[in-house]
Amino acid sequence: MKKAYIFPGQGSQYCGMGKDLYESNQLARDYFERANEILGYRITETMFNGSEEELRQTKITQPAIFLHSVILAFIANGKFTPDMVAGHSLGEFSALVAAKAISFEDGLKLVYSRAMAMQKACEATPSTMAAILGVDDNVVAEVCYSIKDDIVCPANYNSPGQIVISGTVTGVEKAIAELQKKGAKRAIKLNVSGAFHSPLMESARKELSEAINNTKFNEPICPIYQNVTALPEVNPEKIKENLILQLTAPVKWTQTIQNMIKDGATTFIEVGPGQVLQNLVKKIDKNLEVFSLQL
Repeated sequence: MKKAYIFPGQGSQYCGMGKDLYESNQLARDYFERANEILGYRITETMFNGSEEELRQTKITQPAIFLHSVILAFIANGKFTPDMVAGHSLGEFSALVAAKAISFEDGLKLVYSRAMAMQKACEATPSTMAAILGVDDNVVAEVCYSIKDDIVCPANYNSPGQIVISGTVTGVEKAIAELQKKGAKRAIKLNVSGAFHSPLMESARKELSEAINNTKFNEPICPIYQNVTALPEVNPEKIKENLILQLTAPVKWTQTIQNMIKDGATTFIEVGPGQVLQNLVKKIDKNLEVFSLQL
């Protein structure tokens, strides 16, 4: 009977996110104002009053989701009691801060550095991502790796039969065409600015690795199941290593949840905006208890 707390990634943002926390809780307000100081601009203005288009910018989206998630965990008044944690892509940073492996300030700086590095990598090469539904994961991987004259690869193993691919615009289009021949029920191009979790993020990985290696990491209060391996980790140096690899490697979310279940997790609590991860967990195992962290 273990509790697993899971932290969402890019795509969970919404207009007005975090405003209720800011207005109803003094500690939350203090953290948000501290974040404004660290970033050097009022991200709260965009979070609370910005348009969907403004919130979709990687440099806004990533710190915004991080802040919503981490502050919610910090002000949960004893309701954040993890036996294990995991985060989807960006959410891995939120999980590490909530589990006290990284300080709030350092976590926010890393997330902002990550967002800016990814934005630069996106601008360097026209690239995109697409969700592929209804095809076996192995078939998707085989098709991606069979395309030799372009870049396309599996990026997110979200749930059985739902995998996201990532690469150049032409590479993703070629993979979609081939996967439709192999029976894909749907292939949906995602509204993202680049090819996350692919070799096209190599420049961002190099940039972020320096920032991660210069940041103090502590042993977390519970194991974190990391995207790159889907396995539990508590060693700070190993956590750093996996975090650096994350930008160019696929997010093994299905495998992560399956391993958490194998290790005794029966309840999954999403910490942050939206319900994306709850829906994915239910697709992986419909018998699990899943809900959002409520104050």
